[in-house]
Amino acid sequence: MTGTLRGLRSVHEFRQAPPGAEKLSYSIGLPGGARCAGSARGALRSLLDRHGLPDLSDNAALAASELVACAHRFTPDKEMVLKVRWQFDALRIVVFDQHPAHSSPEASEECRHRRSRGMWLLSAVVEACGGDWGLTPVLTPMGGTKSWALLPLPR
Repeated sequence: MTGTLRGLRSVHEFRQAPPGAEKLSYSIGLPGGARCAGSARGALRSLLDRHGLPDLSDNAALAASELVACAHRFTPDKEMVLKVRWQFDALRIVVFDQHPAHSSPEASEECRHRRSRGMWLLSAVVEACGGDWGLTPVLTPMGGTKSWALLPLPR
């Protein structure tokens, strides 16, 4: 995964989102720890039901869980932020963690490669539903990583 959009389906292949979807935009602070993945799944399912997007619940809950679990593996017991937003006819799930900045571009790329290998389940689910996913360093002096998944509404 290179973090670039690849082969997304045409917008005409997806059904129209319900009216409440355009108001779906939340940021949730997670305290860190192994239980955060379950909290992320529960919160996401609740938000999607509330905004008329229950068809996305299973895939979105798995995607959020995988993103949070990966963040926990690389930054154990550190706070992270889960952002969920409906934009441009797709659900965007983003996790920001506090992974420290690397000393060299080579070390940064190796870390990115290790993270990508660990997200094989996320990759399979997102690709099966016609979405995309990726990760990138956050450009702050303290470091951090932004990992994300993009899920279109199924037909």
